[in-house]
Amino acid sequence: MRNEIGIEYRTFIERANRAAVSWSHSIRCLVRQSKKSFQNDRPRGRESGIIMSEIAKLQALEILDSRGNPTLSVTVTLANGVTATAKVPSGASTGKREAVELRDGDKSRYGGKGVLRAKGYVEGEIQSTVQGFDANDQKGLDKRLCDLDGTPNKGRLGANAILGVSLAVAHAAAKDHGLPLYATIVDKPANLLPTPGLNVLNGGKHADSNVDFQEFMISPVGLPSFSEALRASAETFHALQAVLHKRGYSAGVGDEGGFAPQLKSNEEPVELILEAIQKAGYKPGKDIVIMLDPAASEFFDEGNYIFAKSDKSKKAPAEMVALWKSWLKRYPEIWSIEDGVAEDDHAGWTQITKELGNQIQLVGDDNFVTNPALFCQGIKDGIANAILIKLNQIGTVTETLECIQMARDHGYGAVISHRSGETDDTSIADLAVAAGMGQIKTGSACRGERIAKYNRLLEIERELGSKARYAGAGIYDQWKKPVKA
Repeated sequence: MRNEIGIEYRTFIERANRAAVSWSHSIRCLVRQSKKSFQNDRPRGRESGIIMSEIAKLQALEILDSRGNPTLSVTVTLANGVTATAKVPSGASTGKREAVELRDGDKSRYGGKGVLRAKGYVEGEIQSTVQGFDANDQKGLDKRLCDLDGTPNKGRLGANAILGVSLAVAHAAAKDHGLPLYATIVDKPANLLPTPGLNVLNGGKHADSNVDFQEFMISPVGLPSFSEALRASAETFHALQAVLHKRGYSAGVGDEGGFAPQLKSNEEPVELILEAIQKAGYKPGKDIVIMLDPAASEFFDEGNYIFAKSDKSKKAPAEMVALWKSWLKRYPEIWSIEDGVAEDDHAGWTQITKELGNQIQLVGDDNFVTNPALFCQGIKDGIANAILIKLNQIGTVTETLECIQMARDHGYGAVISHRSGETDDTSIADLAVAAGMGQIKTGSACRGERIAKYNRLLEIERELGSKARYAGAGIYDQWKKPVKA
């Protein structure tokens, strides 16, 4: 009898827990809808009279990123005791119009790359300005931060200092509501898990190899769920390692966890990946496709593309577009090209969009740099059909979300992205789900700072339960697919 009662009790508890989780998700919309009125009705301290979600304290710490370079960690404390931390990433291949990452310039510390000045701004000028500000007003906070900086590129206080505060406050507001970040930073239900792009072969600035193009990615578009897609990607990654070993190539990895062997040509990485996909038991072009990020701005010089790392050849802009056309004929498994031409090659962008924009995804990174004004101009000019989204390119959560909304409004894709210098911060995983645009690129199936983001997405998939959807190949529906599934 006692065992029967125990079983019934455990069953009751399990059902209650499931009901509690369901109830938590169902009230998200109500929480968001009532945010404005809620801010005015926040509980106040008995004697101080302050709103309990007010920012009470900012702390900053100079930490190291995944490449061993300094970056910034910012912790915010609210009046009610809630604390949250954000860690700022750093890029190697950067667009020249990105917001300024403030470095110390003191060659006696970290070769001049220290961030003590940015730390000082967070704990000094920025803290004095935002103390007492309601953490639930993200848009108002970010405007105040931009106004305080007073420059168009955040060059005075530094985008690293500003983003650290902006993102930490977003996390604190989410914790204050008792909800995950993906459920609070946008005013709509969030349940779409993104299709990942995993950088499995590195070249360009991300690796000491003879490959000019920076990233060769796999994207598991044909799997039924995010967890299954990640499994297929990891299996393909390990299959690629075996392929490299078989051919006598090094299996050392680059900044983002992809392999970085000395190869014979820029085309060979594609051949190796196709072999690995099949070796892992998947179909190229159906289960798993290829994404490229050549980072063409890095080898664009005086109007020409210089292949300095491989065959030393030189190509005019029209020849570069012709190269990609020939690659797509040869490799129809390529579904996306990011920065296939340089940020300053305006004619090249016009031509590549005109000739390839109805076939594959063309992602603009260096030419848009997550900047609403630059992206708006690009939309008017009709270049690219997708934008890469990097929080630290612009420096605030609000401006990042504005770019994502612009992409949605104008039929562009949006790919949430990491940087080559990363930390264990997983904010972009939540951002990718909140954005609902269905894409993320955050490195290979290797290196802890990359895996942390994938593991966070697995957690979100579990939290959402039956409500979770996987973007899969659907993100490419607006473009003609090179390979029929």
